[in-house]
This record gives sequence, structure tokens and C-alpha cells, in this order.
Amino acid sequence: MAEAEILTLKPRRVWHHFYKLTQIPRPTGQMKEVTKFITDFGKSRELETEQDKAGNVLIRKPASDGFEGKQTVILQAHLDMVPQKNTDTVHDFTKDPIETYIDGDKVKARSTTLGADNGMGVAMMMAVLEDTMLQHPPIEALFTVDEEVGMDGAFGLKKGFLKGTLMLNLDTEEEGELCIGCAGGTDVNVNFQYKDDTEIEKGDAAFKISLKGLKGGHSGTQIHLGRANANKLMNRFLKDVVRNYEARLSSIQGGSLRNAIPRESFAVITIPEQLSDDLIDLVTEYEDLFNQEFNGIEQGITFKAEKTALPKTLIPVEVQDDLINAVEGCPNGVISMLADFPDVVESSLNLALVESSKGKIDVKLLVRSSSESRKEWVCSSVESVFVLAGAKVEFDGAYPGWQPNAGSELLNTMEKIYVKKYDKRPTVVVIHAGLECGIIQSNVDHPLDIVSFGPTITGAHSPDEAIEIDTVEKSYDYLLTILEQIG
Repeated sequence: MAEAEILTLKPRRVWHHFYKLTQIPRPTGQMKEVTKFITDFGKSRELETEQDKAGNVLIRKPASDGFEGKQTVILQAHLDMVPQKNTDTVHDFTKDPIETYIDGDKVKARSTTLGADNGMGVAMMMAVLEDTMLQHPPIEALFTVDEEVGMDGAFGLKKGFLKGTLMLNLDTEEEGELCIGCAGGTDVNVNFQYKDDTEIEKGDAAFKISLKGLKGGHSGTQIHLGRANANKLMNRFLKDVVRNYEARLSSIQGGSLRNAIPRESFAVITIPEQLSDDLIDLVTEYEDLFNQEFNGIEQGITFKAEKTALPKTLIPVEVQDDLINAVEGCPNGVISMLADFPDVVESSLNLALVESSKGKIDVKLLVRSSSESRKEWVCSSVESVFVLAGAKVEFDGAYPGWQPNAGSELLNTMEKIYVKKYDKRPTVVVIHAGLECGIIQSNVDHPLDIVSFGPTITGAHSPDEAIEIDTVEKSYDYLLTILEQIG
């Protein structure tokens, strides 16, 4: 989308900053350019700007005249984005800008993630910082780094960095919702080690099996939608073809990111040449079966077998079987629901990645839960499945949930403002995604009253990500009113 086109959207100041962000490659782990951009932005406007050792950038804006005695408000959003694209899309997230376009009432990206999560929150903060007409209390704008994988910025937040007592997190994805709590998470890393098998049966043929066209999406906020997991579907097929068609597995690659529901999976197998036609028929049967089972949830799952060159190595039979059985038997999706919020997921598991390479197979999973004890139980269940399969299991990247405070004074104020502005009550929610709020609270030596909100974003963590244009203007207008009236 041309710059002139995106600048016609309202509020123009917000969309201007969002466009600038789309031109800066900022996948998790590549923060240098975008943090310099934010730092230069603050300094160019003669605002107090500093960066901590973790890379987080803090910009302080003094209160407007007459607002000096009010509580300092922290605005917070993260700078990184999830790099997801379709396999047939040529895009390098480390150097290519995001190509955006207007599709009716939404802004989307061309076959990649858009980065509205959380680029739009960043853009709104930048607009507030440069608005010289806004009446507001003292503001601390915290731009955190590397949220999407590991929440490293929040964990590494400099002690004493923040002085504010009220915090507005701009990282939720449904306009009209005020979020007051979220789930915590733990990364599960599984590893199979083996010596490659170089003995391939004479007369065998090789096929590349490709599973594509799944929706994928955010492994927290969209896990309850029942979308297909490419790793689960592929291993379901592999179990059948290994058991009944003398197939051998040479390699497998499914999923890409721990916090994204896997959309694609690819495997290379060998099979006796005389069974080739039977394999093609079986793949077609599974394609029909997958589309039938997920009718109304997925649209257009494709499952294909294409003849390819014989591989040089195979995964040993015992490892192959252990992997397939473990992935097939591992829980996935929603595990439990919250009793106090019946429509909210309490615990879930995303079997995110299965990847083979020379002499090893890595399986990566993400466990989420609002309950620490439930989280530990789900982790233990996963460990049991894969340890029985002979794999090594390790846990990493654990982060706490954000415990809801239904008696929040900030929440009460924001509810009243919303009702007055829009003549309806906002929905107060606890979400199953991971937000930085709980971690930031643990790194601040005084209590924080925190509420999260934002415009409507659909398809986050997938190439279908889109942001509803009118909700950007509404959310930004709401943010400005909060700042004018808070305290």
C-alpha cells in the first residue's frame, strides 16, 4: 500500500507512525533498528528518553499545566512482531518491509503477518507523545522488546525504571473489551537424538507430503476455536502410512513459532514403488477427511504427495515410531476452562513445532494457564508422554500470569468513561494470551493498577492478521479521553 493511501486513514498521526513501523524489520530478536527509531523519536521531541540493558525504551512526557499533581500514567506496548508467512511467499522478515493494503474496512498485509500486534499500540503511544494540545498527567511511555518469544524485555526491565502507579497496556485485540488478567506460560523443549539410518530398501520410491492451507493463528486467544494443528494431522497420517504401507520417515518440518498454531507441515517418506498409487489414493482420502472433519472451522486444507528424489538418510525405525506415537498421543488445544469466567480458557497446550535435522528431532510446545498448579500439571503430562518415547524434555521461559483485580479503581474509571462516551458498557475480560503486565508488576517495587485495551485485530500470529480501521480511531479517542480525565 502506498504511503499516501495509508496516510488518508484516521487518526492520521497514528497511521503515520504505524506505516513507519511497517518499514522497519522487527521480528523478535531483531530490535536494534526499531529501538533506535523510538529513541531518536523521543530525543527529537526533546523528551527525556533512556534505554535499559534489556533494550526497553522509556520516554517521559511531563504533565500539562494544571495536571502536575495527578498520578503518573504508564503507557506500554511491545516493539517486536510475529514473523509468519505462507511457504510460497517470498519475504525476508529480517530485511523486507511489510507490504500493507486496505481491504474494505480493514488493513492487511500481503501474505504475511501485519504487525498490528503490537505495532498499533506503539503507534498510538507515539501519537500521544507528540500531541502538544493534549491535556494529560505525567506520562511514562514504555516500549518493551522481544515480547513474542520469551518476554525478554519485560523480564529484563530495569528495577526502578518506572515511577508510575497506573498502567495502560495497549496489547489486547478486541475493541470494547477491558482486560484485567491473563494466563502465564511455560516453554517445553523436546529432543530426540539418533544416528541416521543410511540403508534404504532397493525399489523404494520417495514422496514429499505437504499439508497446507490451515488457518493457524494465535495459540492463546484463538486456541478455543478448534482450528486444526498441522503437526497433529501430519502425524496422524504418518502413523497410518508407516503401519500399513511400509513407509519410512526421512524428514519432517511442521510449524514455525511456539506461540502460533501450526498451519503447515511437510514430510519426506520412502515407500515400496509398487505401493505408490496406493499412497496417492491414501493422501487424497486424508485430504477429504481433514476437510470434512474441520468443515466450518477451516477452509481449503490441501494435502498432497509429490514424488521426489530418494533421500540419503532415514530416521531409525524405533525413533520414527516413538516420535509419531508421542506426537499422536500428546494432548493439544484446550485443557480446562475457568470456573469464574466460563467462556475463558484456563489451560491449553500448543504442539507448535516438529523439526528434524541431522541426527536429531526437536519438538517445541507452549503450555498456558491462569493457574500455576494446572500449568505444572500440563507440563508434567507432556513430559511423561515424551520421556516414555525416549526423548529428553526440558522446560524454559516460564512467565507468571497477571492476576485480575476486579476492585481496580482504574478499571472503574475507565468503565465510567466508556459508558459516557459510547452509551454502553465495555466487557471486562480475563484473556488466555500472554501479556507483559504481570511480569512488569513483578519488576516494579510498588503496586500497579493495570488495565489493557486496544483496537480489534483478527488473525494475529498468522498471515490473515488484519486490523479494523474504525476501531483504531475509536480506541485512540478513548485513550485520549482517559488521559484527560484520569485521576
